[in-house]
Amino acid sequence: MDLSSEKTQRILSKYKFRDVAIEELQKIHRIFPGMTPSTGTYTFTDSSQKDLLKLIGNLPVKYGGRSYNIPILLWLMDSFPFTPPICLLRPTANMVIREGKHVDAQGRLHLPGLRSWDYPKSSVVGLLNEMIAQFEEEPPLSTKTTGGTEDPHDLLAFVSNLKISDGGSRHHDQQLNKVTVIGGGDLGMASVMSILSKCKVDKLVFVDVAESSTKGGSTDLEIFSLPKVEVSRDFSASAGSKVVVVTANAWSSEQSYVSVVQTNVDLYRGFIPNLARLSPNAVLVIASQPVDIMTHVAWRQSGLPPTNVIGAGCNLDSERVSHALDINLNTHKPAWVIGELSDNKEHTGGVEETSFEIVKNRGQRSWSVGLSIADITNSVLTDKKKTHSVSTLAQGWGGIGTEVFLSLPCIMGASGSTRLAGVSLGQEEDSKLRDSVGSLSNLMSQLRI
Repeated sequence: MDLSSEKTQRILSKYKFRDVAIEELQKIHRIFPGMTPSTGTYTFTDSSQKDLLKLIGNLPVKYGGRSYNIPILLWLMDSFPFTPPICLLRPTANMVIREGKHVDAQGRLHLPGLRSWDYPKSSVVGLLNEMIAQFEEEPPLSTKTTGGTEDPHDLLAFVSNLKISDGGSRHHDQQLNKVTVIGGGDLGMASVMSILSKCKVDKLVFVDVAESSTKGGSTDLEIFSLPKVEVSRDFSASAGSKVVVVTANAWSSEQSYVSVVQTNVDLYRGFIPNLARLSPNAVLVIASQPVDIMTHVAWRQSGLPPTNVIGAGCNLDSERVSHALDINLNTHKPAWVIGELSDNKEHTGGVEETSFEIVKNRGQRSWSVGLSIADITNSVLTDKKKTHSVSTLAQGWGGIGTEVFLSLPCIMGASGSTRLAGVSLGQEEDSKLRDSVGSLSNLMSQLRI
């Protein structure tokens, strides 16, 4: 396996977990030497592009007493191996894709191992073995029959060209500034109204989750028939969204905090994987509580890159602190609250006291969070590249080695979030951050994702 070329090294240098990614590639090469690494430019359905590594090769499959080689292509996202690859068939000119349970019409593979990806338990080697097992049960390709209506040249161009489409949604939906809000109640309604007010949307879908304790409000939206708003009970209406906001909660009457959070995790399991499949390029904005935990859960369950799954986190608090500092000091500079979202804010007086009084006196919380969500959504839809303090994968930031989600400054744009570099913290602040990492990690270890 040769990774020494200048272009390969340049692209590898942009991978968030470069050394770990190289170790994984070496493991793949030892077991599947036919899977060859190379570079390419991946084009998403919103026309944004990214230089990435890819693996190309053939998988040996036995079916009906005969051996076949199934050509495949795996795109490795820049957060690999903590996020799963995008897996595609690469049929030759005389092959036709057979759409099935784990293969869509465009040749993209939707395997259980991709949906439940959890590195280091999950690996590409395990994924390739899963593909072989699935393909031996149901071959994903067949030979083009004479006189068939399929055009294998079109299929080949689709899956082997560098500008591969990443979605299964309709072309019309991919061009829309489409947003979906999942979950009713005060926060869901506040998010809908705030997004309509602040963002230029072509369509907003509102899905009121029946199992959520925050359900309600969809009937009124239907009665008053707001322009550009579609009320639906079917998650398929979200297909092709650029942003999906999740406000649903399902609090139970359990006494244990872990049991209460587990109820929310179980609720998410029922729709998060489906949302990701319907809008594979969407940015998921999580507002369910506890937001850091539920953002982590959504990332695990969706199989999306961590750049595409963020929580509303401390964005609201950060905007309030920035506003207070601007009023008192005329700074005109942003300030960011980082770490675990908590109502336990401490202050020492003066300008800081004024700032945190604003944070503490939140007013009507749902509307405040709804406005904050609209602010984040607007940055994605307009590719604004504004920095927000949002809940994101913190592993690798400031020496954090644990897989945990915390609010950190991130540049938000059409392709998701990009973390800013780590900062130097004082001993007390660093200690508190480590405490948050420990408590969140401990809670995550007790949940059944």
